[in-house]
Amino acid sequence: MSDMKVILLAHTPDAEKTIATAAKLCYSSSDITSLRDGLTDEKIADFIDMLVSIGHESVLEHVSFTFGIEGISRACSHQLVRHRIASYSQKSQRYVNENGFDFIVPPAIEENPDAKAEFDRAIALISESYDKIADILTQAHTEAFVSEGLDEKNASSKARKLANEDARFILPNACETKIIVTMNVRSLFNFFRHRCCNRAQWEIRAVANEMLKLCLQVAPDIFRYAGPSCVTKGICPEGKMTCGKAKEVKAYFAQFLKDSADA
Repeated sequence: MSDMKVILLAHTPDAEKTIATAAKLCYSSSDITSLRDGLTDEKIADFIDMLVSIGHESVLEHVSFTFGIEGISRACSHQLVRHRIASYSQKSQRYVNENGFDFIVPPAIEENPDAKAEFDRAIALISESYDKIADILTQAHTEAFVSEGLDEKNASSKARKLANEDARFILPNACETKIIVTMNVRSLFNFFRHRCCNRAQWEIRAVANEMLKLCLQVAPDIFRYAGPSCVTKGICPEGKMTCGKAKEVKAYFAQFLKDSADA
């Protein structure tokens, strides 16, 4: 099993000032070299407040954040990469041997002894079968490469990588993965609206909340406007599928913003 970890690897320097500069250009006749003149912290905060209030979000695209995420399941990463305006680099199951793979256990399964026992049995069986299939295919590919004139050592190495491609087909969604994600601020706002929501699955919601916390520590004037729709827009877009806990969610994120600012 692995513990989830989210790290802020990089971000655009002077993120808030960059956004305010881009916004100022849209509403000013100043030349670009003098755009930053007079941009105090107070004026930057005012610019960002104005941008959010009128929905002028295109200038948010000039700033990006890069996160390293590990200890999440393939089920979670499949949800994550559905956010298409982003860049992703993920641990490959073709090139990385998943022998004895780590896995993520959902809390509901972890807390139920009967479900956990069945889960562990299935993971053990899959792990054993993965190794057997990979070994069988490695042997077959090695023999084929040797017959073609490749020496045994290089044949075996090449064969194992080829075997991984097909053995991975039985790996479960629970399989642990690592991924690096880069999103601009506009995409992050959209991501947080959907994934900080109570309706999001527990794992990606935990990832989103941790990402938001890291963003708030770097650019609080920007990201104090981020979060689920019921907090940022005052409405729930889920219709009949709403969690029905808007009041509790708003209280949670009010405290979340305070705690993140104090961190």
